[in-house]
Amino acid sequence: MPTPRETILAALHARLSALPATALRGDVLPERLPADGLLILRDGDPGEPEVTLSPLSYHYQHRTEIEAMVQGTGRDAAFDALCASIGAAIAADRTLGGLCDWVEAEAPRPVDLPVEGAASLKAAVIPVMLHYTTADPLA
Repeated sequence: MPTPRETILAALHARLSALPATALRGDVLPERLPADGLLILRDGDPGEPEVTLSPLSYHYQHRTEIEAMVQGTGRDAAFDALCASIGAAIAADRTLGGLCDWVEAEAPRPVDLPVEGAASLKAAVIPVMLHYTTADPLA
């Protein structure tokens, strides 16, 4: 049975997979970007939890990251549309079906990356905070 952390990350990946861009989880950057863009969800860092007793509960503010990338002509508009679609997917259900207390994305910091022999990339890391509670840090 998957842990709450894994269930939440899988739900976020499923939400990203519904977008037009290709969504991967924890994979390496492929040699070629898909035409609609690429998203790579990184598991991130759950950080130190706040602990409450009676009942024992661990409250996490888990920072995960989405690497968003587009390539080719019109990449500025495509990148903007991709980021907006990520925001809309998160805003549609900020609890991921009741799995999280709250999901909040931060603004991306885009960069243009030159690619030798190809069109440059526009990419950014989009931090996403997952707020959730679990009864055991390993379960």
